[in-house]
Amino acid sequence: MEKLTSDRSKVQVDAGELVSFKVGRHEYIHQKGNPGWRNADTEMFPIIGPTNEADFMVETPKGMAVQDQHGLLRELAYELVSQSDTQVVYQKKYNAGTEIKNSKFPEKSSAAFLTWPYDFGFEKKYELLNDTLEITFTIVGEEGMPYMLGYHPAFYLHTNGPIIDTGTKKITLEEVLAVGSRALEVKDSDSITLKDKKELTIKSEGFGNFMLWTEVPNMVCIEPITFYPYEVTQQRLSTGFQLLGKDPKVCSVTLIPAS
Repeated sequence: MEKLTSDRSKVQVDAGELVSFKVGRHEYIHQKGNPGWRNADTEMFPIIGPTNEADFMVETPKGMAVQDQHGLLRELAYELVSQSDTQVVYQKKYNAGTEIKNSKFPEKSSAAFLTWPYDFGFEKKYELLNDTLEITFTIVGEEGMPYMLGYHPAFYLHTNGPIIDTGTKKITLEEVLAVGSRALEVKDSDSITLKDKKELTIKSEGFGNFMLWTEVPNMVCIEPITFYPYEVTQQRLSTGFQLLGKDPKVCSVTLIPAS
């Protein structure tokens, strides 16, 4: 377990997963074991969204790839690269064509192994700046590699009536619950404020959109995404791909508690 500290804030990261972000005594992150979700955060890469109705096949310029919901990155283990009192860096690497065991098989999926026809490297960096936590993602790989990227953090709710403020619209938890597993789209946005017992602003760079998901009243996922996958059929998920350029793709998410 890696720990970051500042004067008032404490962060705990377990094998790359953000399991705690406290300012004073206030916990912002959903606690594993509580109702709602077995995780606290994860990444969605190189695709976002379900693939079961497309027989777990996703089209790429190099042919078909076998992908389960939200991609195969989550099936890879993070390697710790470096750590200090206020910063920790992890990475994952994948070699094109390598078969990765699908943890959802056979209970929740008929795809035993997942594959991707490109090499890539994926870095995740946490940096605690006083009471602000910045999470930076860096993708390296072959120029022209298609990808989608989503960050999937879950936030602990302390009240019964939190509001999710997009700047142009205020969304209730009931509205998110009503959408169910599909997730509620927030298009063309790079900042959302969760107004709970304490406010938390989630700012993103390089994503462009959010989606909101929960199926319980004690947590909510506020997820920066490059593409909202539920506006197309699963057979056309590839329409949401961006292409990797010569330079690494860098995206970030900043968690900013109210002063």
